[in-house]
Amino acid sequence: MMDRSAQDFHTLTADMEHTKYTAVVKDSSTETGHIFVRRDEKMRIEILQPDPRTILRTGDSLFVFNPKINRVEEYDLGKNRSMVDQYVLLGFGSRIENLKKSYLVALVGEEELDHKKTVVLELTPKAEQVRNQIIKIHMWIDQASWMPLQQKFFEAGTGDYFQFHYLNELKNLKIPDAKFKQDWPKGVSRVKPHA
Repeated sequence: MMDRSAQDFHTLTADMEHTKYTAVVKDSSTETGHIFVRRDEKMRIEILQPDPRTILRTGDSLFVFNPKINRVEEYDLGKNRSMVDQYVLLGFGSRIENLKKSYLVALVGEEELDHKKTVVLELTPKAEQVRNQIIKIHMWIDQASWMPLQQKFFEAGTGDYFQFHYLNELKNLKIPDAKFKQDWPKGVSRVKPHA
């Protein structure tokens, strides 16, 4: 069913909650915003609360715009591209065979999330380089749309995790090209941090 959903996946728009939990201080922080994904390796995340910023991905380029300091950080994904794709595009248009290339996939069970029936998958990264950062990922897949409603990434050795929760998902709406353009204000400062 996921494969069938992946076949006709072109775009996704959704509201998003991103939660970061830090075990050592037993604290979590949540950001909210919107996500726009297009199959041709374009993605835009607009964080609205509490600290506005925009994350834009086009091909091998990743931009992080912080309006408070009017600065854009530019990253060339290059050799890290496949690792970034494993996190960022996980489950959106993913075929099971592609997931199985990068992860050991196990069915955890079924749960209700946002009044929807979901299948919960546990993904264990095969690559040691990835496992050094993320030991496992839980993904809640909506049994109606076969799209992820939530992804939870467990960090190695800390008990920390971060989670993406998607609400009001709309699949295959037309997203204009302008949504994936660098629309930063005039006078923005650009930096290229070393990854």
